[in-house]
Formats: sequence, C-alpha cells, structure tokens
Amino acid sequence: MLIDQAEIYVRSGKGGDGMVHFHREKYVPRGGPDGGDGGKGGDVILEVKPTLNTLSTFRQKERYIAPDGKNGGPNNMSGKHGDDLVIPVPPGTVVFDAVTGDLLGDLTQPGQRLLVCKGGRGGRGNQHFATARQQVPRTAEKGEPAEEKRLRLELKLIADIGLVGVPNAGKSTLLSVLTNARPKIAPYPFTTLEPNLGVAHIDETTTVVLADIPGLIEGASQGAGLGFEFLRHVQRTRVLIHLLDGLSEDPVADFSQINTEMSLFDPNLTRKPQIVAINKIDQPEVQERLPTLKRELKKRGVNKLWEISALARTNVRELLLAAVEKLAETPTITDAETSLPVYRPKEDPNEFTIHRQPNGDWRINGTAIERAAKMTYFEHPGSLRRFQKLMAALGVDDALRQAGIQEGDTVLIGDFEFEWQE
Repeated sequence: MLIDQAEIYVRSGKGGDGMVHFHREKYVPRGGPDGGDGGKGGDVILEVKPTLNTLSTFRQKERYIAPDGKNGGPNNMSGKHGDDLVIPVPPGTVVFDAVTGDLLGDLTQPGQRLLVCKGGRGGRGNQHFATARQQVPRTAEKGEPAEEKRLRLELKLIADIGLVGVPNAGKSTLLSVLTNARPKIAPYPFTTLEPNLGVAHIDETTTVVLADIPGLIEGASQGAGLGFEFLRHVQRTRVLIHLLDGLSEDPVADFSQINTEMSLFDPNLTRKPQIVAINKIDQPEVQERLPTLKRELKKRGVNKLWEISALARTNVRELLLAAVEKLAETPTITDAETSLPVYRPKEDPNEFTIHRQPNGDWRINGTAIERAAKMTYFEHPGSLRRFQKLMAALGVDDALRQAGIQEGDTVLIGDFEFEWQE
C-alpha cells in the first residue's frame, strides 16, 4: 500500500552542560579553572534514499529524537557530541512544518539532505570565564536546549509520464502492458485506489517511469474522491497521456472535466504537454463514434487523437514512443513550477514581552532570555551575576521598572521563578 502522507515529531539533542571545576594536584595550590565544555547535541536530518517509494515507515514510528551531547568533565575534558539522527525518506518528499504550515524543503535528488532540527550548542566550562580580575570563576553554561518540531511529510511521485483519465478508462491496463508494473485491474470504477509506478524499457539504454494516477472525478480539485491525494502526484510528471474511455457516455465531456479539475488544483498542470488517446478502439461502437470524437476534440485543441486498445495491445507501443519523443522536447521540472518556500522575516531573538498575570506575577517571554535561563547554573553566584547582566543588556530590567514592578514581586521566565530586588 502506498502511504504518501505522514506526520512525525522530531527533536534534536540538547547540548551537554559545561562544568565548574578547578585543577587539583599536589604542590599546585592554584591550579586554576579546568571545567570542560559540553558536547553538541545531535542534529535531525532528512536524507533522500532512492530505494524508498513510500512513507509507510512513518506510520510505524512517529517520534524521532537525536541523542544529547555529554556533559563536560574536569581537566578541560569536553563532552562527547551527540550523533546526528539521519532519517531516510523517498525521493519526492515535501516537508512542511505541521504547526505553521511553512514549507521547509522539497527533497528530490538521491542523497539530498535537509536539516530540520539543529542540535543544541554545548555549554562552556568555567575555563572560558577566567579573567585577570576573576581568576577563580564559578561560572559555566548549561547546554543549549534542543529544537523540536512536528513535520508533515507529503510524497509526490516522481515520474516522467503520467496517465490521467476518468475511472475505468483503462489506465491500469495500459500501464501493465507498457511496463513491469502489476496494478490491480477489474472492470469496475475505482479499481485503482493508489498511484502505481512502472518502468518502461524503450531500448537497451533508455527507460522511462510511468505513473498511473487513479481516476479523477468531478470535484477532485476540492478533495472529492481523494482528489487532493491523486492530483498531487500529477505535479511531478513532465508529460501526460490523457486516456479517454471510448465506451464512456461522453468522452469529450470527460476530457474537459479532467482538464478543468487539474486546472483548479494547479494551473501549471494544464500547461504540461498532453498526448490524448482514445481507448477500446477494438470495440465496434467506438469505431462508429470516432469521426465525431475527432471533430469535437479538434475544436478543443487536440490535433492528434491516438487510437489504441490497451487490452488488445493495439498501437500501445507507438503511443509510448510518441510520449517519449514529447518527453525529450520537454524541459525538466524547475522550482518555478512547484511551490517554493515562503521566507518570512524571523523575529528578533532578543525581543521579549512582559505580561502581568492575574495573581500579580510577571511573565517574561522571549527567545533569547528563555534560552539564557535554561543555560544558567543559578546555584553558582558567578553564573547568576552573568544572567543578571544579560537581563540588563536586553533591556528587561528597564522594561519591568516601566511596567511598575515592585520590590518582592515574582518574575517568571520559562520554568524558572525569581524574586525582584533592586
């Protein structure tokens, strides 16, 4: 079963904590600070693995957490870095932030990588805080917090040629005749409930990938009949074979309906080269209506209507070669034809907000100040003084005074609680 959508939780590794430590050795009374740095936390990386063709793995496992960095040790020993967590995904995977909806990346090439969560920086040990005036620093940093995200993964099959048409037009039969694919085939609509891929061999050195897109119905562009799931795969194809059911009540109306649904979903789809073929030409009633069909389709811009029978294998090889010829004339898909990331100005990490809570406490929210609080050893006076200087440098102290804070009021930053003192 093709799984082409998944949502997962990812979290990078936290940075290891730096250490407060002083060198101890016989006959060396003032060994100095030698607290080691913490190791960097592991990154979370998505990597394209060409042997994959489905997102089914993410139905079995939905949480991916990279290892944390190790804490620093004495004698300037740095903690070990956490290993990066590399998650394999199939080619054609589009990655979104599930919370904001932002497009994070479009992974199409084998080996292509996307960093989705960066590991936290390791905290510095007290060896870095020694100065001429402060030679016994009891100051160090905890590791930088991990990043976490919820990701929405969507798979858009990458194929050279896509087969589109109404249900029961014979697309699956045609795919099975032209390629090594073995899709489910039966004489009733909606036999195909998921896209199928097949490889067609043109000659000893040339192959093309064909995708059988399940039959589209009216309203597919609004999601009717799993329309979103199917139309998404058409976006990756370069050439379309539009297969008409010769025994349909109105093949011309079917042709217009499919093109309308593709246009409503993505206007770029109607600009893709189309080769139009009428299937089931071996049936006498189809032969009788051919002149009328050709005339009506010519009014809609179809100058060449291929006459085939997928079941009898009539003209199917010729149809494939025509599609391959058209493929050679068609440029590869560029970024302009697909959705590009929308880059929005990131908020200033030094910005913060102050809110007075109903119980009178003051809540401070801000990227930099909250991260600094998590990285501070409040049990060490030196680290506490450093945090206080940072609050003053960011303007938090002045902002609290302007907001009317009083001696003894409680200030909340992240998970930490402080008492305000002038």
